[in-house]
Amino acid sequence: MEPAHPNPTLSPVLTDRIRTFRQQHHFASLASVDPDGAPRQAVIWYRLEDDGRILINSRVGRRWPSNLLRDGRLSLAITGTDGYSWVGLTGSVDETYEGERALADILALAHRYHPEGSDPAELASFRAFPRITFRIEIDAVHDHLED
Repeated sequence: MEPAHPNPTLSPVLTDRIRTFRQQHHFASLASVDPDGAPRQAVIWYRLEDDGRILINSRVGRRWPSNLLRDGRLSLAITGTDGYSWVGLTGSVDETYEGERALADILALAHRYHPEGSDPAELASFRAFPRITFRIEIDAVHDHLED
């Protein structure tokens, strides 16, 4: 069977089209690897950084952040609201941090995804648990965006 898009762009170069798509408020599906080698997926918030890296954040102790601390390889699929447009990437963690800086990151992500204002209970839950931030260096990008 032929793939739907046989010639994806396999490059870490972020074209203007891909950068514009990824700066929108889409969710990402993150795939990591469990200790037994099984795949693990989670739907997450993300932010494209000015330097081209991806910022993601989670509560400490969840499985996917534990996976990334052990094995920093991952893939992301960022889907558009229509479900047909998407950007995929592979990459690896090149920076992690916890504490106040990670808390500031999740609060900024909450504002990104809820610009009209986040639920106060949600914000309180972010402050109630330790947070961890990962910055992802992109290795390859492929897109399924219409020209």
